[in-house]
Amino acid sequence: MELRQLKYFVRAAELLNFTQAADDLYITQSTLSHQIKELETSLDILLFDRIGKRVRLTEAGETMLGYARKTIRQAEEGRQVLMDLNNLQTGKLTIGATYGLTELLIQSITAFNQEFPGVQVRIEFGSTSDLLQKIRAFEIDCMLSFLPSSPNLADLVISQLFTAHLSLILHQSHAWAKLKKVSLQKLSELPLVLPSPSYSIRNFLDGILLKKGIELNAKIEINDIHSLLELTNTKNWNTILMNSSLFDFAELTAVPIEGKNMIREATITVSSEIYQKKALLAFQDIILKKSLAYRQQN
Repeated sequence: MELRQLKYFVRAAELLNFTQAADDLYITQSTLSHQIKELETSLDILLFDRIGKRVRLTEAGETMLGYARKTIRQAEEGRQVLMDLNNLQTGKLTIGATYGLTELLIQSITAFNQEFPGVQVRIEFGSTSDLLQKIRAFEIDCMLSFLPSSPNLADLVISQLFTAHLSLILHQSHAWAKLKKVSLQKLSELPLVLPSPSYSIRNFLDGILLKKGIELNAKIEINDIHSLLELTNTKNWNTILMNSSLFDFAELTAVPIEGKNMIREATITVSSEIYQKKALLAFQDIILKKSLAYRQQN
């Protein structure tokens, strides 16, 4: 059994498509199929059921997947430990982020790159639910989101960054743009575009609406925050987001929604189950310092 074979197996198991897996791994499909067959031979059991051009995991394959991921992760951790012992300022750092934390992320990445120019940084944007899956699959090193602490998240370490306020986002030319606050009930008068239910902010908003018995006039739902802001910028619609989401939209303004429990904590989350490499610890230190300055500015 080889580490390379385990990596091939994991990607094929995730996609359940040998052609796509081979493309992702930059190898030929025949190489992928051969290596997986070699793995099955060494284990003396089938990991995939092959049904025509389709594949699916056998019971053995489903069992093996968790162990394969763990083995790959431990190998990567061992390599990172040795790099850190040698004080090598190289390697990779993969950061997941929700759109509402873009401004803080860019400030922090800029400072991080100045201090650690040899570390390659990869950024993946997504919803909180998408990023939560990725951090638990060890595909990202940390995630920036509005993920609150919870007993169901005991495998994660969640640190607070700053407070954001649920707000009505509208164009500066709108008649309500000068308001200090707006009631949630009054928002039912407006045509709205809202994040899709896959976003934690939408779940947060829906929970509040349900408790208050309020229905909003949602014309469009989109699973992309930038597109929501672009539509709001046309002056035809308005949206509801955290006030921190207005990065790079100078013509839009955020009017806080009045009431209790309209505040959310921006957080940085890491897994408690893996080795915390030096690059990650350094980035955490930088973003915590930047978030302090961000709180003072906002």
